[in-house]
Amino acid sequence: MTESWEPAAPGVLRLPSGRLVRGRGLRDGLPDGPMPTFGLYLLGSAPPSVPWHSEWLRWPDFRLPSDRDAAYRVLSDTWERAATDRAEIACGGGRGRTGTALACLAVLDGVPPGEAVAFVRRHYHPRAVETPWQRRYVARFPSALPR
Repeated sequence: MTESWEPAAPGVLRLPSGRLVRGRGLRDGLPDGPMPTFGLYLLGSAPPSVPWHSEWLRWPDFRLPSDRDAAYRVLSDTWERAATDRAEIACGGGRGRTGTALACLAVLDGVPPGEAVAFVRRHYHPRAVETPWQRRYVARFPSALPR
């Protein structure tokens, strides 16, 4: 089992289950401390290569994921990995797409969809989830996704 994130480290969100996941902005560079063992990168184009296992979800800035089925799959996988890995989610700035993805993880962890954005804003960043359509995506997650 991998040692988890330090709960008080910048960007680390503790989900109600106790799982820890780090959110960050790629433009800010890699923070001090341990490296992730898994990363989910939310960008409109392919991210730079990293020395740990990673997934790329095509997700243009200020928008929603290009493939909602893939989004559900990788978000569910990231939530599972957060139980044993140092999982991180990152986009360019670390607020909109990252905040939206973290709110979806909170829903997977049992936070009611209508409360997930407030949960992430309270425990991760006060301006997380930047657009009305990102808030609506979280409020409908995962029921709005095709199965």
